[in-house]
Amino acid sequence: MTNKHKICLVSDFFYPNIGGVEEHIFNLGQCLIQNGHKVIVMTHSYGDRVGIRYMTNGLKVYYLPIRVFYNQCILPTMICNLPLIRYILIREQINIIHGHSAFSALAHEAMLIGKLLNLKTVFTDHSLFGFADTSAVITNKFLQISLCSCNHCICVSHTGKENTVLRARVCSSRVSVIPNAVDTVAFTPDVSKRATSKITIVVVSRLVYRKGVDLLAQIIAELCPKYPEVEFIIGGDGPKRWLLEEIREKKCLQHRVTLLGELEHSKVKNVLNRGHIFLNTSLTEAYCMAIVEAVSCGLQVVSTRVGGIPEVLPDDLIYLTEPAVPALLEGLELAMKNLKDGNVVCPYSCNNRIKRYYSWKAVTKRTEVVYDRISGEENKELGELLLIYLTTGVWPFLLVVSLCYVMLFLLDLIVPRRLIDLAKDYTSYDDPKKNK
Repeated sequence: MTNKHKICLVSDFFYPNIGGVEEHIFNLGQCLIQNGHKVIVMTHSYGDRVGIRYMTNGLKVYYLPIRVFYNQCILPTMICNLPLIRYILIREQINIIHGHSAFSALAHEAMLIGKLLNLKTVFTDHSLFGFADTSAVITNKFLQISLCSCNHCICVSHTGKENTVLRARVCSSRVSVIPNAVDTVAFTPDVSKRATSKITIVVVSRLVYRKGVDLLAQIIAELCPKYPEVEFIIGGDGPKRWLLEEIREKKCLQHRVTLLGELEHSKVKNVLNRGHIFLNTSLTEAYCMAIVEAVSCGLQVVSTRVGGIPEVLPDDLIYLTEPAVPALLEGLELAMKNLKDGNVVCPYSCNNRIKRYYSWKAVTKRTEVVYDRISGEENKELGELLLIYLTTGVWPFLLVVSLCYVMLFLLDLIVPRRLIDLAKDYTSYDDPKKNK
């Protein structure tokens, strides 16, 4: 029996934005609520969506009035949002802060403030990073500063764990591997939607460089003239969309390459069920939830062998290739040959196998073990925290931590905790038994 915790899931990435991190936070929150924990989500505003919103099962979401700075992330000031974050954490009586995504400045800010408020912190890393380019060096150092005081880290694959341990210099004993999952009820096969006279290749991805859009454009240019029965359906949007549009116009493939643009997650299942083969051309990937959703819908998957992808599916459910056009073309041709010969796994069998491999209940149970483990750890005083931050070699950050500590001390005088109205738990007025 696990203890009941009050958890704040924090990230710059959440609904209505669509992606693996957003889906992970939502599903994890739903399962934690079902297991009796109190869960809130903290993110920045999305357009006109500002303030408090309630989602399924009373999942409370704080859309903070903070504007996006770059790529859906806020500006990492560390101090400007401190009064608001402190107020929410005290009002909701949070004892565990769970940040998501190394790119999320809001998650790192909330984790720092949480440590100074003597709360426990957990961080889940969803991505892989390099070590050579300037952006990677800066991000890795920032991650090292943030995670040196974190109680525990979670990675979605063993490759991701190795990457995080190396670039953030975290002790491996403080890093657990808990994969993503998929709702197999929401992603069920429907072979009646497939075209019988054609072979449909589906791609659902953000159209950015790291997702291999350049490779995808070359594959379309070479595969379509060679196989007249092949058509592409591409869902997703991003800065590389122009490249696909250019190839489509140049090769006169308007009737064979369909660009759907950004998709709502509820529509992804219908798009997948129209296809026979799912293509993933990512250049780097920690887990790739899209290929699991595709297999759950009964598609054959052709994917690059990068990052943590080889860990995700067994060999008979995926064609792994090198991240190069000739290798991907060879993998697609082999999948097409097996499809024509009928040498494929039954779609409904695929769905049942994914149901056994990945479930959100199992992910939640393993996450609860992490929460229980860190809940017994002792809190560190300011001096101990400063010594920990000192080991990162970024001494000016000690001034930032000290300034945050002083601001929290002053806020305790200006807005004392006893004057903050505590929020009622959703179940306290939703459960009919408690209302009697």
